[in-house]
Amino acid sequence: MPLGLRGRKKKPKESSNLVEHEERKERGRVAGQSSPKGAAGGSGLPPPPAHLRPKLVFHTQLAHGSPTGRVEGFTNVKELYAKIAEAFNIAPTDILFCTLNTHKIDMDKLLGGQIGLEDFIFAHTKGIKKEIEVFKSEDALGLTITDNGAGCAFIKRIKEASVIEEVKVICVGDHIESINGRNIVGSRHYEVAKMLKELPKGMSFTLKLVEPRKAFEMIEPRSSGGKLGEGKISTGRETLRLRSKGTATVEEMPTEFEEKATKKVDDLLESYMGIRDTELAATMVEVGKDKKNPDEFAVALDEALGDFAFPDEFVFDVWGAIGLLYS
Repeated sequence: MPLGLRGRKKKPKESSNLVEHEERKERGRVAGQSSPKGAAGGSGLPPPPAHLRPKLVFHTQLAHGSPTGRVEGFTNVKELYAKIAEAFNIAPTDILFCTLNTHKIDMDKLLGGQIGLEDFIFAHTKGIKKEIEVFKSEDALGLTITDNGAGCAFIKRIKEASVIEEVKVICVGDHIESINGRNIVGSRHYEVAKMLKELPKGMSFTLKLVEPRKAFEMIEPRSSGGKLGEGKISTGRETLRLRSKGTATVEEMPTEFEEKATKKVDDLLESYMGIRDTELAATMVEVGKDKKNPDEFAVALDEALGDFAFPDEFVFDVWGAIGLLYS
């Protein structure tokens, strides 16, 4: 259960986005306080048009412990981070990544391009900085990289018995700040994965990392609303789909077939490129919709995601993973 507001309550500023402040205003209205003169929804006035109605509201906490805040009115990840930062009076760049319905550093619960309308958002912020020298004894380091969509690449997976797995101070969730002194903040995950892959074998290199601030162990994940269970998304629920371009939209949750195809494409991304990105995988599945053959799919994929420069073999395997879904 998320932390409640216990102990002495401090009077927040009028612009506060903490739940305590919102609930106090709501209690005032219930107690009989009238709306300001001329306010939307006041007595005798028609309801506001759809575009002026209240936006979707999500509850949030800092993963290491905080009061509960509310965020609304965002259409992409950068705007979401800005809203969370405003609620807790921190800088948006302090947020490394967010998880849904758990305060733990659980890479299976990362916030990607979709948020269930009942999901609870936990924001993981910057903690201890560390600088590590690593000897690249093998071509593959055993790292899977992802990013938060706002310029912060971090470690999503460390393969067992790999070069990095032997370096115990490097952990899942660590933000990669620089490689051999080169600042990579703002780089996409595939760019960071390429840099690491191109480091020469038999040489040492230096990583500057930032750990997520550790959570208090007594904090438990939200137990009601948005509980996914076994990683499966039930049908019949709605989700807020975030996009890097354009506005966010409320859509039905993916079907079971779309879920399976997205996971398969995400696995292929890790195999070929050393990254995991469910939003990117879901976009590729969507691009494959109505495409009748792999050549048509390859052209559409290049138009939509040409910056990634996917190899031909990868594109063919992706088509094999999703082609039957829309055939």
